[in-house]
Order: sequence, then C-alpha cells, then structure tokens
Amino acid sequence: MTHFENISVIGAGAWGTALAMNAYLAGRRVNIWTRQASIAAGLSAGNANPAYLPGIDLPPIPASTDMAILSEADAILAVTPAQHMRDTLTKAAQYIAPDTPVLLCSKGIEQNSLKLMTDVLAETVPLAVPAVLSGPSFAHDVARNLPTAVTLACADESLGRDLATAIGRPTFRPYWTHDLIGAEIGGAIKNVLAIACGITEGMQLGKSAHAALISRGFAEMQRLAVALGAEARTLSGLCGLGDLVLTCSSTQSRNMSFGKALGEGQTIKGILASRTSVTEGVATTPALLALADQHGVELPICQAVGAILSGKLSVKEAIADLLSRPFKDET
Repeated sequence: MTHFENISVIGAGAWGTALAMNAYLAGRRVNIWTRQASIAAGLSAGNANPAYLPGIDLPPIPASTDMAILSEADAILAVTPAQHMRDTLTKAAQYIAPDTPVLLCSKGIEQNSLKLMTDVLAETVPLAVPAVLSGPSFAHDVARNLPTAVTLACADESLGRDLATAIGRPTFRPYWTHDLIGAEIGGAIKNVLAIACGITEGMQLGKSAHAALISRGFAEMQRLAVALGAEARTLSGLCGLGDLVLTCSSTQSRNMSFGKALGEGQTIKGILASRTSVTEGVATTPALLALADQHGVELPICQAVGAILSGKLSVKEAIADLLSRPFKDET
C-alpha cells in the first residue's frame, strides 16, 4: 500500500515517457506535462511517442501542455534536462502543493551556478520534499518491461520506501538510500566518463583501455562525491558503479555514442546537430570541472574530456596527455 496514488511526470522525452508508463503499470494514476502539444495529444490518445520512444506501444496516458495538471499530484517525477530544470521548476512551482515529493530524474550539474538538481529544487520549490531517482536504466529497457534496478535517494526512510512502493514493479526495482548527494554525483559524472569511453571505442583503442577508463573513472567519481559530502559506499551501488558500467558499455547511451563519434573523427557541432535528445555530459562537463576545482579534486579523465569539448586539445592530444601522466599508487 502507498500514499502516492497520483503521479505527475514533468517531461515527455524517452525517459519521462518510460517512467510514466512504468508508474501507470504499477497501478498509479498518471499524467504527463510536456511543452509539445503534438506529443501531449499522441500520448493522451494512446498513439505512443514515436519521436522519443519509437517502436514502443504505450497505454493512453493523460498528457497536457498546461502545468495546472501538476496540482493533482501526490508525487512528481521531474525529468527535464538538467540545464532546463531551473526554468521548468520555476514555472511549475505555483502548482506544486507544499510537502509534495519531487523525484529528480535528470543527471547533471547546472552550468552557471554549479548547483546539483536538489539545490535547484530547494531554490525554486522550497516547500517540496527532494528525492533523487538514478541508476543503470535505459528508457527503452524500462518501456519494454525488461528488468531494471535503480537507486531512490530520500532523506526520510519511510517516505523513500513509500515512493519506491508507488513506482516499483517486479521489473523496476528501486533501492532506497538516504544519500542524495551520492546519487546525484554518480549520475552526473558517469555521463562525462561515458564520453571518454566512447572516444576509446571510436578510436579502436581496445577493451583493456576501456576497462581502465571505467575503473579509474570510478575513482574520480568517488573522490568528488566524498569531497561534496557523499558516502563512498553509495557510489559502489546502482547510482554510481552500476550506472557507470551501463553508460560506458553501450552506444544506447547518448553520451557514449557521442564520444564514439568524436573518436571516429566527427565534429562536436555535427554530432549534436543530428540529435533530437539532449546529451547531458556535454553540458555537465564544464560545470563538473569547475565544481571539482572549487573543492580541490583532481579529475584527469574528466579534464581530458573538457579539453576536447572546449577545443583546447584534439582527441589524440588529450589521450597522449593522459598516457604521459606520472605513475602513481592505485589508491
């Protein structure tokens, strides 16, 4: 039994639509807010969402471009891209009742402020209850009812477990933690590391290099998370290591496929112009590096990605820099 029967989803991209479908199949009453009237009409009529989830049949889910639908929610899943989260939540704030849990489902760091999404929520909807949903999960897998496990971070254990019951199903398994910072940092930094792994794939540097990047990238993830106040063990779970392995191991990941295209010699501008979905790691990288610099944390792999994205180094120069670093103790 759960207290959360009415679930609103902000955002009708692939992940927002998949989460809405999952909540619907979990027995909740669901509605979706989207900016796009055509997508709202299609979802409401049961005509699926071919723009973002091609080939996936969906039940009719009420959707609207009117944010007033959020006022019906017992809980809200915010699935807006990280760099648009502040603007969206600012507009939504008047419709969100006090003490409503808002599960932040986007993975990134705000560029201008260097804030995590929980900070953005606190500043835009201060009476909302923050939670984070993160972990190794492709939208198409969830929409196809393939087994998926994620982290649900919420400071209040009872509330967190109630939210997990509300959206959990046999094929969608949320595991609770109180560590919101750990869940957020894991989700943000893995996108940057996936770009690096994609580059090695595109340049055909071999699986040994790929494995080295994942393991050394995980060390970078833990260093930054702990510096920000997270618990190291959180990053060993689904929202850290689990998400890192998935995102760095499949070109289903927009971030890895972006890096692969870079490694194959395509231009950043050209890759992004060919996409309808957001590649979060591109926008997150400069904010991540600035945040790490504030806390005195060294992130060599992420810094190499940043140098490539900013045009300071070519892909080959950045790899040469990494390979010429001094030998160090692993720990």
